[in-house]
Amino acid sequence: MDPQADPLPLAGIRVVEFTHMVMGPTCGMVLADLGAEVIKIEPLAGDNTRRLLGSGAGFFPMFNRNKRSLALDVADPRGLEIVLRLVGGADVFSENFKAGVLERLGLGWPVLSALNPRLVHVSHKGFLPGPYQHRTALDEVVQMMGGLAYMTGPPGRPLRAGASVNDIMGGLFGAVGVLAALRQREATGRGAQVHSALFENTVLLVAQHMMQQAVTGKPPAPMPARLSAWALYDVFTVRNEEQIFLAAVSDTQWALLCREFGFDDLLADARLGSNNDRVRARDWLIPILRERFAGFAAAELGARFEQAGLPWAPITRPQDLFADPHLQATGGLAPMRVPADASSAGQPVETLTALLPISIDGRRLPVRTDPPTIGADSRALLGELGLSTELIDELVAAGIVGVPADPA
Repeated sequence: MDPQADPLPLAGIRVVEFTHMVMGPTCGMVLADLGAEVIKIEPLAGDNTRRLLGSGAGFFPMFNRNKRSLALDVADPRGLEIVLRLVGGADVFSENFKAGVLERLGLGWPVLSALNPRLVHVSHKGFLPGPYQHRTALDEVVQMMGGLAYMTGPPGRPLRAGASVNDIMGGLFGAVGVLAALRQREATGRGAQVHSALFENTVLLVAQHMMQQAVTGKPPAPMPARLSAWALYDVFTVRNEEQIFLAAVSDTQWALLCREFGFDDLLADARLGSNNDRVRARDWLIPILRERFAGFAAAELGARFEQAGLPWAPITRPQDLFADPHLQATGGLAPMRVPADASSAGQPVETLTALLPISIDGRRLPVRTDPPTIGADSRALLGELGLSTELIDELVAAGIVGVPADPA
């Protein structure tokens, strides 16, 4: 997609972003991918997520593409003045700091909305306003208290999901709220205050299990111990200890499976006539299927399930997705250069990154710019605000504005 030939949907929208970690940056990434100009305000030392190790090493490069970086000391009145000037011409202000932090800096909602009545202000918090709002929340905290960890792990072993599901979902809902508020502004001429929250995300994720309790009158069991809605919906260990996920979720699929593999005895068994019959028979049916599939290679099972139009999946590791033929063929992965200060090895990394899982008129939303180095756009942004080169140099020398270090 060429933004000049065919502008992206949010072209012309300016976002000032005071965020870190995953939730807030995800909102900014979505808006940036959709074409907004997202200005990431960072401390002089940069967003702390640039330096995380282990499972946090991917946070900054994943959620900060298509953004501009302005490094500032906002505790200094001169740094604060720069932010206020940016906000005065912005459409959106996004933040995910603890309650009171930005207010103490002079960047609370009453101040910003008075400065710019058309501003949409989005806050990403642990909880929506209420009794829990002052608690410190993390993705894992709300997964535990919101029932998701209980449902994910086996009985007695609550287990967080294998990705930052609430942080990412919180950012997505923050972006949805921003888009709704921008649309409302077209009618009212006024901005709005939007809140997105981790705990409420979790509640929505487990709401189907809340409804399960309401409908059945029985407490939902954790997923590994659940009564499955489908008779065949399992991971099977097959030849050479390989694993594969196989499923048949309708009577038609069950008949296709039995015919494909010659399970005429199972197809003719009156006890297995419907999906619900097979669900009730799982205790003795699944061991039979495990025994019959055990001699197959995973690749052969996958090929035959696919030929028959049956659901199946390899057990894939995240790193395997770089070579996924579907992602490569459909443009789901885009080249991106991770800057040195976001790389655990200390050197820039040429890699691929996953794009938003949507297309518009058949086109994916592109990576227009790599994740920025600290203060990569400081000079340009201040120049756009009308500051002279001499004044910018003074602010840099005074430690108010950060710019990239000159190469050695």
